[in-house]
Amino acid sequence: MSGAAESAGTADPVESVPGVPAARSAAGADALDRAVWRLRSRGCWDDAAALLEPHAAGSPPYAIRRAALLVERCMFTATGWSTAEDALRAAEALAGDDDERGAAACERGHLAYAATVLGVRDRADEARSALGRAAALLAPSAPGRPLLDFRRGLMAEHVADSPDSARAAYRRAHAGATAHGNPLLLSSTWRHLAGLALRDGELAEARHGFGESLRIREELGFLVGTAPALVALADAAPPVEAEGLRAEAARLFRLMGGVPTWLAEHLADVPAAPSPS
Repeated sequence: MSGAAESAGTADPVESVPGVPAARSAAGADALDRAVWRLRSRGCWDDAAALLEPHAAGSPPYAIRRAALLVERCMFTATGWSTAEDALRAAEALAGDDDERGAAACERGHLAYAATVLGVRDRADEARSALGRAAALLAPSAPGRPLLDFRRGLMAEHVADSPDSARAAYRRAHAGATAHGNPLLLSSTWRHLAGLALRDGELAEARHGFGESLRIREELGFLVGTAPALVALADAAPPVEAEGLRAEAARLFRLMGGVPTWLAEHLADVPAAPSPS
């Protein structure tokens, strides 16, 4: 399920929630953003959410950011569902305008999608409803629209089995991520477009897209998302190169404590590459 899972920054990327500008009213917000990113990028979602918790009680943007982190943890670890649900309900209760309500609905849809594709519970109807609600609330030019388009693409590909609809949604998300300067999302759109290209036998296009996805994640330092990018590139690489890519992916996967969990089936029999001395 390496293609089914997932979903911002600069040199120190800042999380951007759909439709909600990064909160910067509190003193030291930039430092908080950097600290949250560094924890998130290493798979420490609980710690990152804890940093946001004091701000989330009275601030919809912070509440939605915190919920988004906990939803992402569910996707990567297949755990923490009730905590994410609680955070989402709190964010939904605080949301005060269409952008905030749309952002919360987008996270609600992603949580339901994660439960569906990870086999926890079939919540596909809930996911479709929530993402449709987000689409009605978020303006076409809203900063969170590209992430919504990407998640609708995931639904089309992995739930509805409609690759043509998925490709169209991924392309919209890719263009929006470029326009809004969201490199982490761009790494995901590259990867999923490449996956569809590989499915169609377009090997050169697939290798290029997978390579771009890996390059961006390595540049951003998104460690927890690097192993999936390595495995994806290996699927389109010559045998000798693929072996090295999978070995490095296995090393990172074990370093991260077996996260993302859905990668285990791809790496169970792969020996990890030796650590550099």
